[in-house]
Amino acid sequence: MLSAALIVLGLVLFETVSSIDNAVINAEVLSTMGQKARKFFVTWGIFTSVFLVRGLLPMFIVFVTVPELGFFEAFTATFSDDPSVAETIRASAPILLMSGGIFLLFLFLHWLFLEPKQYGLKRTERFFIEHGVWFYASVSVLLVIVVWYAMKISPMLGFAAVVGSSAFFITHGFRQQAEESERHLASGKKGMSDASKILFLEVIDMSFSIDGVLGAFAFTLSVPLILLGNGIGAIVVRSLTLMHIDRVSRYAFLKNGAFYSIFFLGVIMISEAFGLHVPEWLSPVMTFGIIWYFFVLSKRKLALEGV
Repeated sequence: MLSAALIVLGLVLFETVSSIDNAVINAEVLSTMGQKARKFFVTWGIFTSVFLVRGLLPMFIVFVTVPELGFFEAFTATFSDDPSVAETIRASAPILLMSGGIFLLFLFLHWLFLEPKQYGLKRTERFFIEHGVWFYASVSVLLVIVVWYAMKISPMLGFAAVVGSSAFFITHGFRQQAEESERHLASGKKGMSDASKILFLEVIDMSFSIDGVLGAFAFTLSVPLILLGNGIGAIVVRSLTLMHIDRVSRYAFLKNGAFYSIFFLGVIMISEAFGLHVPEWLSPVMTFGIIWYFFVLSKRKLALEGV
């Protein structure tokens, strides 16, 4: 129970912090909408955000990775007493962990090399931004090295690394387009009804939930725990969107903490895919430690600014 509680708390924190940037943009769009539409997005929109996306997506990922399990068996497998089910999941887990780990590492490297940011680790982050052109070379070399060693273990493990790479570039392209469309909506350049804006925000939320869902598998392979942790995190983010997102966004380095957590979770997933045993408490404890460090940095910055 203690382990499960630690995993859920880690998932809630990771989901919340990694979604802050998206919540800020959502808040800008919501500011152009009526009060009823805002309330609908936060209340009834939770069904889509939590149950349809963060509930079905982990089940679908496990089902695709272990197709011999039925779709709903992917959800109930955690509670199964059948040793063959546990063995099937254990044997297929490296494929899921490898693809998810590569996705998260590419996501971190893109942020580190190319995305504008508040410098939490000034010298390190400024160095990578100044050499952003090396992003594509870095991820290409990383993929070649991982695939080379993965193929020595299993062709499917090498294929999983390529799938993770492809998933990153596909979702990144959609995300860039979505972010640009959201900014146009927030600026009022597009005349859309509140209903259309709600539908648009739900689609955006789906695209941004992939990071949290894939990162969750670094904490646990238990779909119910992922659903619980990510679901609570999604509810917290929805609440912050309308209530205190302006206050939370003042903590400038929380996004840095989210991405460094993504980096370490990606490393953990790839390590486990290669057969290295990682204690289940390591992911949540590391996430808490990293987020706390950048939270403290943010508070110091606020204190220096006199806020």
